[in-house]
Amino acid sequence: MRPLPAVHLRKKAAVAPHTEDGRGGRPGAAGPAAPPPDPSRWRALTVCLVAGFMTLLDVSIVNVALPSIRAALKAPEADLQWVLSGYALAFGLFLIPAGRIGDARGRRAVFMTGLALFVVASAACGAAQSSGWLVAARAVQGLAGGLISPQISALIQQMFSGAERGRAFGMLGSVIGISTAVGPLLGGLLIHAAGAHEGWRWVFYVNVPIGVVCLVLARRLLPDTPSARRVSLRRLDPVGVALLGSGMLSLLLPFIQAQQWHGPEKWLLLVPAAALLSGFVVWERRQTARGQSPLLDLTLFHERSYWLGCALILLYFGGFTSIFFITALYLQAGVHLSALAAGLAITPFAVGSGVAAGIGGRLVARFGRRLVAVGLAMVATGLVGTALAVHLVAGKSSAWAMAAPLLLAGLGSGLVIAPNQTLTLSKVPVRSAGSAGGTLQTGQRVGSAVGIAAVGAVFFARLTHHGWASAYDHGLIVSIAFVLGALLLALADLGTGLES
Repeated sequence: MRPLPAVHLRKKAAVAPHTEDGRGGRPGAAGPAAPPPDPSRWRALTVCLVAGFMTLLDVSIVNVALPSIRAALKAPEADLQWVLSGYALAFGLFLIPAGRIGDARGRRAVFMTGLALFVVASAACGAAQSSGWLVAARAVQGLAGGLISPQISALIQQMFSGAERGRAFGMLGSVIGISTAVGPLLGGLLIHAAGAHEGWRWVFYVNVPIGVVCLVLARRLLPDTPSARRVSLRRLDPVGVALLGSGMLSLLLPFIQAQQWHGPEKWLLLVPAAALLSGFVVWERRQTARGQSPLLDLTLFHERSYWLGCALILLYFGGFTSIFFITALYLQAGVHLSALAAGLAITPFAVGSGVAAGIGGRLVARFGRRLVAVGLAMVATGLVGTALAVHLVAGKSSAWAMAAPLLLAGLGSGLVIAPNQTLTLSKVPVRSAGSAGGTLQTGQRVGSAVGIAAVGAVFFARLTHHGWASAYDHGLIVSIAFVLGALLLALADLGTGLES
């Protein structure tokens, strides 16, 4: 059982932690004792976190490599956009089906399949001889990342309980925060070391040896899923997968292609998106009523902790991810820093997020949603400070002025992501952990796409007439608005007196 606020812990302290169905027996009832914790669980967690770090790092590390890719492959702007958005789209679309398949067929097997595919796709990306080749390989890489990611949170649910589970999710939160923040820095380092012309290939090749080692260790250390069994294609709900996938594609495309598709016609895609996602909900309810296995158990959203946490993280990632998007643009194109120097300037956020995430994982059981609210307030305050630093300090010196407020924002971020994940999944049965975790992460990807589109629209519109500093300030204002929206949700939860 996942760490809960103290009131929940007192009520559920007697539940045995490691049974797959989450029941674990009744206090005082006769029966076999709960099995002891797996002595390899922390080493297994390390394998999961390294694999998760690779998949999430590839969301942001490619940004600094785009100029080199464009020169080497003579890639048009549209293909450069798809190198980024194709990965994110494939990643997001496959999270929920992958979680469902992992719950049904075995999380270790699905994790290893995704990891093997990720290694092969990374090698194909590095060997690309055309932009079309690279776009296709990136899509496969994103699909593989979508296979891996939901298995990690489900395996944490399976391997850990109580305070240990909070610490494990704290470490996962560190990985999420650091991987996003340090992507530009690591990309800059690789390009600097390997050379501007061919260095971009090592942004992808670096995944190959790391992935192979993880694959070998995963086979040895990761546990089987006790409830895994052979299932028919029908039980994997292919109709639900098709409805959800096409609905998500229709929803995300106008946001992802906002800069490429001019005119308002692109927003007409939101109409079929609404219809397809509504059809998905109707179909899933029908599957449940028939006693079939739905792709997504909609009863999860009856839990206040679950639906509130999903909405909160969607808004937060709308502001969180867009920070790095506009900061990298401002520092490299606006004040003419190198890719490596721009990555270094963002490092304080990564450091703060990594430090605070581990602390947040240990404190969430004690403070609950209050901890998340404090973290969100810190992020908003840090972003306001960052905007003021750019406004008050001109030129390359602004990168130094941004360090302290970005550190504060990073510390706050570490108190948001892992604790919110712990609270959101706190009442989810272990047997549904993969599907629930996949849904939560899909919300993160959707939030990221919408946030980057909204912030980017304001940023570029302001840039045309008012310059880089003003554009960056106004882009940050939109990012802050997303973070404040998440904060209002957390405060509303606290205000009810029924804290999740």
